[in-house]
Amino acid sequence: MINPTPKHLKKNKEQRYKLLMVAMVVMLLISMTLAVMIGPVPISPLRVWQIALSQMFPKVTGDWTQAQVQIVWLIRFPRVLLAFFVGAGLSVVGVTMQALVRNPLADPFILGISSGASVGAVLAILFGVFSFFGVYALSVGAFLGALLAFFVVFFLAQRQGRISATRLVLAGVAMSYLFSAVTSFLTIKSGTGEAARRVLFWLLGGLSGTKWTDLTLPMIALLLGLGYLLLQARSLNALLIGEETARTLGTDTDNFRKQLFLVTSLLTGVIVAVSGVIGFVGLMIPHSVRFLIGSDHRRVLPVSLLLGGIFLIWADVLARTLVAPEEIPVGIITALFGAPFFIWLMQGQGGGR
Repeated sequence: MINPTPKHLKKNKEQRYKLLMVAMVVMLLISMTLAVMIGPVPISPLRVWQIALSQMFPKVTGDWTQAQVQIVWLIRFPRVLLAFFVGAGLSVVGVTMQALVRNPLADPFILGISSGASVGAVLAILFGVFSFFGVYALSVGAFLGALLAFFVVFFLAQRQGRISATRLVLAGVAMSYLFSAVTSFLTIKSGTGEAARRVLFWLLGGLSGTKWTDLTLPMIALLLGLGYLLLQARSLNALLIGEETARTLGTDTDNFRKQLFLVTSLLTGVIVAVSGVIGFVGLMIPHSVRFLIGSDHRRVLPVSLLLGGIFLIWADVLARTLVAPEEIPVGIITALFGAPFFIWLMQGQGGGR
């Protein structure tokens, strides 16, 4: 029997990747359909897509009621799409963070960026700061908070003009605690129990009340961020292997890290603004994808995007159905999955690295 040549192995690997991507797209469509169907008013899958097509193409007509149109098109579809964008964005940021610090335990929150975004968002929610930006006040506040956290962590992580991965993680953890304390202080100083309750629910992460207009900013940020990262996939691969290797291959690691921080700050700020703080997605999904298909970011990024979106769609379904008619913040659901995963990763594969 003749062993396959490296060329054959490469071809087989490419075919498996293409099949995986097709399977993921099919899973996404099925997940979206089921997520729109599930709720206090069950709706058939055929009716779901008939209504969706009728809203996109007015010539499509049928015998559905106006109430069904409201439920499918104005309530459930925007929420499911936002769940996809948020899960996909958090996963993409997680992939980037793990390459940035070369640590499988890193996620968008460990470096303090989400905590900084929370401070900016809470200032917008409770005190009307950034109100001159209108409907984008929350997004602008979250982005500026994330950017502030980025600059502080970046400054603290530098040593002799270079960024230390270890100092980066330590500075991120320290700033995360600091910004969380500031958020708690601002919430207490707001003076009203209702405002504090609103902020608490938002900080735990939630997608209720999503409108179509809420989707524009996260969609644009995700597409731009993903496009940039795919163009930089070779540099991300080199950075994951090691800093010396990256420099040997011609990557200016310090400047590249600055660019990655800006991209992840933007994505994290936009995501936190629309969904609140949702943890562990950026930890679990990238690590699982690397286990399945390896570490090439040309493949890890697209698969992580799809898998992260699918995961959060189902996490949100659980959040709104487990104790219906009450709703659980989706951040609690992701933590229930993420905390055991983190412990397993820390004690198993992560602990030995």
